[in-house]
Amino acid sequence: QVQLVESGGGLVQPGGSLRLSCAASGFTFSTHAMSWVRQAPGKGLEWVASIGRGGRRLRYGDSVKGRFTIFRDNAKNTLYLHMNRLEFEDTAVYYCANTELQYCSGIVCYDLDSDEHDDWGQGTQVTVSS
Repeated sequence: QVQLVESGGGLVQPGGSLRLSCAASGFTFSTHAMSWVRQAPGKGLEWVASIGRGGRRLRYGDSVKGRFTIFRDNAKNTLYLHMNRLEFEDTAVYYCANTELQYCSGIVCYDLDSDEHDDWGQGTQVTVSS
């Protein structure tokens, strides 16, 4: 079955950088678009970024544009999210998904076909604090 394992989170000072990884298995990684979402304490899910199957189609949420970069290594079945100029508001648990998501509401996110995605893994915690 599909397995997505996030890693790379940690404690970072404001203005710092961090790179998250998502190790994928159980499906043909190179034929799937991928996404990152996050959930801040006490809040619903927020869509962060998506990347097309070939790594050329890149889309970002307004709150992270210009600061975050999504990329993938299909040979390693791994998705990445490089985060720069981190802010307190970036504190959240970050999850990856094997669909091209575009919107989240509550604990549910929706892909470009408006299909629902609500089965999340463990995620990785990012804490931005001084």
